Amino acid sequence: MLFAAGVSGGCSERKADTSGKEGAGTEVPPHVAEVTVMTLKKSVFNHELVSNGKVTASRYADLSFRVTSEPVARIYVKNGDRVRKGGKIAELDLFTLRNSLEKAEIALRQSELEMTDVLIGQGYSPDYAGKIPEDIVRLAEVKSGYAQSRAACEMARYELEQAVLTAPFDGVVANLELRGLNRPDASKPFCRVIGCGGMEIAFKVSESELPLVNKGDRIEVAPFAGTAVECSGTVSEINPQVDENGLVSVRAKVNGGARLFDGMNVCVSVKCSVHDRFVVPKTAVVLRNGKQGIFTVEEGKAMWKHVATGLENITEYTVTGNGMEEGAQIAVTGNADLAHETPVKVIR
Repeated sequence: MLFAAGVSGGCSERKADTSGKEGAGTEVPPHVAEVTVMTLKKSVFNHELVSNGKVTASRYADLSFRVTSEPVARIYVKNGDRVRKGGKIAELDLFTLRNSLEKAEIALRQSELEMTDVLIGQGYSPDYAGKIPEDIVRLAEVKSGYAQSRAACEMARYELEQAVLTAPFDGVVANLELRGLNRPDASKPFCRVIGCGGMEIAFKVSESELPLVNKGDRIEVAPFAGTAVECSGTVSEINPQVDENGLVSVRAKVNGGARLFDGMNVCVSVKCSVHDRFVVPKTAVVLRNGKQGIFTVEEGKAMWKHVATGLENITEYTVTGNGMEEGAQIAVTGNADLAHETPVKVIR
């Protein structure tokens, strides 16, 4: 029995030794994370400012009738119609105005006769009007009422001309609300003519963003209305004053072919270039303990570097911080679970 126990014990020791050798042979090597990297260098950063804006016509005119005592006899256009410069838009009933002009012309002719009598009484012949002194002529005009009659005739002629509204330039008719046979409202324009020379976008940027916006910068305009087509333009003017909300007014011209309407709400994206910055993809920046940082790859290990992000667009950041120098190898993918000094393998 003792022999059997001894044999049995020897077998157990050999099995233990064998199992120990097997465990050493199958030991799992430490995990090596795979990352892709980029070489850090200074470059041009394409910055993008996004703001809400409103479309305004670069050229427009609000038209009104000078005389509002007469009804509108004819309206030749409707909202949305294109008009050429000088084309008729509407006209008033002209009977009263023509009659007033005729009366004024009759009164002018009568005053001319009276002026002639005054000059003859002063010893001057009307046949030699060029030789009559100017002060004598002015005196005769006042005494005869000729000056007043001439002014009244000019005003009657002007009011008759203004009774017909014409387009001051090529454009599109808007805000036409009055209907024929009604008298114009003196408190508001009869209609508006919007010029065909293109549209402008008015929007605001914060004073902190102002150094990044310059005249000539390219913008992209996306109307809120889904039926309108996106278009582009350039910054045309920057108001050199900050309002009480810390905002600066900016205007931009958009291309003439854009189908935009006066007053339309749009989303404005200003494209500007900032030179000499370290630019990295957003995937390169990770959070550790609430701080932003980047992993650099040095001698097969990931090294944590705390950085501060600056400008950003849809895909990139500008960064500054210790270790951010030309030629550094920055991990851009595979860095989500890295820790400081984690072994890594660079893959293409």
